[in-house]
Formats: sequence, C-alpha cells, structure tokens
Amino acid sequence: MIAAKNVTSIVRNVVAGVAAMAVALLLFFAPVGTFDFPQAWVYLGVTVAANAVMFEYFRRSDPDLLKRRMASPAGEKATSQKLLQAGAILTIAGIVVISSLDHRFVRSRVPLPVEVAGYALVVLGYLIYFIVFRENTFGGATIVVVPDQKVIDTGPYAIVRHPMYVGLLVVFLGTPLALGSWWGLVMLVPTALILVLRIRYEEAFLTVELPGYADYRRKVRYRIVPFLW
Repeated sequence: MIAAKNVTSIVRNVVAGVAAMAVALLLFFAPVGTFDFPQAWVYLGVTVAANAVMFEYFRRSDPDLLKRRMASPAGEKATSQKLLQAGAILTIAGIVVISSLDHRFVRSRVPLPVEVAGYALVVLGYLIYFIVFRENTFGGATIVVVPDQKVIDTGPYAIVRHPMYVGLLVVFLGTPLALGSWWGLVMLVPTALILVLRIRYEEAFLTVELPGYADYRRKVRYRIVPFLW
C-alpha cells in the first residue's frame, strides 16, 4: 500500500509539473506568436532548475514542508484570501504576458547588463526562498496553523517578519528585466498591493491563532523592508 501511495504521489506530481509547464509555455509564447523568444527560454531554464533543486532537497529533508508548499490556493479558509490568491496568480501571469507583448510589439531597449541583472535577481529570489524554507518548516502556501507549529524568529525571520515575500518581490522585480521588458515592471504595483493585504490578514490571523506571535511582532518590527515597513 505504501508503494502504491508513492506511485500515486509521483504520478500526481508529474502531471502537475507537465500542466504547469504547459501553462508557462502558453503565457510566455502565445502573446509573442512565436517560440523565437530567447530571454523566455533562458528564464524558463533558470526557474525550472531552481524549482527542481529545491524540490529534490526538501523531498529528502523536509517532505512535510513540501506537502504544505504544494497545497492548492483553494485550501484557504477565508474568501478574501482565496480572492487574493487568485489576484496573485493573475499578477504573476500579467508580468509574463505584458513582458511578452512588449517583446512582440514595443521591444523595450533593455541593455544586456540589465537583463543579466534581472536573471541574477531571479536567482537571488529563489535563494531567499530556499533559506526561508530551510529555516521555517511551517511555511505553507495557505494561511493555517498546523499542529506543533511554533514561532520562528531565527535566520531571516530575525530581520523581517515575512522574508518569503521579500524573495517573491525580488523574483517579480527581476522577471520583466530578465525578459527584456520595462513595461512588465508596471505589474509591481498591484503585486505590492496584494502583498500588503495578504500580510495584514496573515499577521492578524497568526496573532490570534499562534501562541507567541504577538511577542514576535513586538520583537521584530519590520515586515519586509527594514526601517521602512
């Protein structure tokens, strides 16, 4: 039975991976109308490699974290958070689609060093993810409190309260630059708004549901940007 469960899990993960790649290819190349988009291929290669490395690492070292990270956004209990999750997915898609349309119709003149810097930011963002997830096994995709969960106040959590969102912003900043688009940066505005709303809800929830979180908020003053917010 255990072997059957493992096979089912592997099949489910493979199907999910293929579906995600199909959606990614559609978002990157359908707006361009061609597969001749070198920046997109490099970007996909970088992100697929980063995700594969993290998946394999946490599959071996912390499978419970991996399970929580792969939870569906539909698992959110609050309707407001389901809507925010949907909005976040749309903003991610929007960054890619606008950058792809820019490549096709506008062709922003983004210097090669800036594109390289964009890829560097994407890699940095994934490195932040890795550090955060290694530090906090409770970092799920949905806002819940799991049995035996405790407040994490070490590593990046000693600097800001939501370091995972720092990584997210870094990836979002680097993505349009890596794709050679200035116009893709406009999506940072709705992205930031969604993150602010998400963080406010998450902190209110954890303050009530997670013992010690109120003290942690007093100890670590800043949410994602030290000395600013």
